[in-house]
Amino acid sequence: METFICGRYFTILTMKNKTAFLEMFGDSPILKVMDFLVVNEDFDYSMTDIASLSGVGYSTLKLFWAKLEKAGIIVNMRTVGKAKMYKLNLANPIIKKFRDFYWETTKQKVYEKIKEGTLTVKH
Repeated sequence: METFICGRYFTILTMKNKTAFLEMFGDSPILKVMDFLVVNEDFDYSMTDIASLSGVGYSTLKLFWAKLEKAGIIVNMRTVGKAKMYKLNLANPIIKKFRDFYWETTKQKVYEKIKEGTLTVKH
């Protein structure tokens, strides 16, 4: 049985605690990070927090972090002590399209699970 969590946005978490997006497209480290950043786009996070909260090792995150920064996918918002805080670059047209794709994928998965009757709604 899957759980539907209501909030500002909706996210399906399976028994394995994967979102609908990760269930559909796999859970590679970069997709886990992108998934985390889209769902938590209202806040900024340090690289350590992003690695830990997305389920990716810090050294693995460092392998592709510079590419995300260079492409303008993520932006440094501020510095707190020695920690740089990052979030998705919502002004980037690629990220705008990615967010639309992410939430449309999630919405379709929700509708599919509702039709199947395998979705539990929690408020």
